[in-house]
Amino acid sequence: MNEDNPGGGTRSFRLHNNAVPARPLEPALYLVATPIGNLGDITLRALETLAGADVLACEDTRVTRVLLDRYGIQNKPFAYHEHNADEAGPRLLQALEAGRSVALVSDAGTPLVSDPGYRLAQQAIEAGYRVVPIPGASAPLAALVGSGLPNDAFFFAGFLPAKDKGKRDRLAELAAVPATLIFFESPHRIAATLAAAAAVLGADRRGAVGRELTKTFEEFRRGTLAELAAFYDTVDNVKGEIVWLVGPPAESVTPEADIEAMLRDLSKTMPTAKAAAEAARLTGLPRKDLYQRLLDMKAQSE
Repeated sequence: MNEDNPGGGTRSFRLHNNAVPARPLEPALYLVATPIGNLGDITLRALETLAGADVLACEDTRVTRVLLDRYGIQNKPFAYHEHNADEAGPRLLQALEAGRSVALVSDAGTPLVSDPGYRLAQQAIEAGYRVVPIPGASAPLAALVGSGLPNDAFFFAGFLPAKDKGKRDRLAELAAVPATLIFFESPHRIAATLAAAAAVLGADRRGAVGRELTKTFEEFRRGTLAELAAFYDTVDNVKGEIVWLVGPPAESVTPEADIEAMLRDLSKTMPTAKAAAEAARLTGLPRKDLYQRLLDMKAQSE
């Protein structure tokens, strides 16, 4: 990080062969979303922030340099990643303390999503510095809207554990979440992961796989988890960045008589509050409603 000229160049960016000046930024940590593939997916606000920041931090300077060169931004990127966070993080916090503006980008997409930038943002917030999100491209959201799966509720689960047991255990924990599940996965593990998902979540549960999103060879595959697992089991050397999704579980309605019997049985061995919480976990019904039903049942039996 150049202490005398931390910005590393003229504060401007190029748009349609025209130089656009970028105003200096107020002191803050700016979390800047960058394209996940297509370099055209950058916002004007992001360009102005990358050009105007006093310090520009990124995961890989070579990756970020490609984007900067595309838009004529002279700012010199400073490496901040999981391997140098202990050394680089304090230097970035010192820049904030000195009243400078710090822009943080990941290699692709929105910083802090499966990304070491979370640690820096947390430290900045704890130290009382302003943190400003600059929204833009996001692989999970791009995959969600292109999947054809319900998007009124969704749960981003990142990467599953690499080992099969850990993977299946985590899938079992997520099985009843009433939302579309979104995951990242490496291409060489996608076939095994889909097979595990079909076994744990159900072969007929709907899913989708988004590969190389926004890039030249963008691809979506949609179907049941069994169909997707079977397809990728036949594909050798899968390539590219992958986001895969699973639709919400089918709704199941527990009969009223069964709910009352369950509450009665649970209350024999548990305190009222704990019995209501356990019934809520088993049925998916609101705990407060079940708690009140238990109180009513006990009042009627007295």
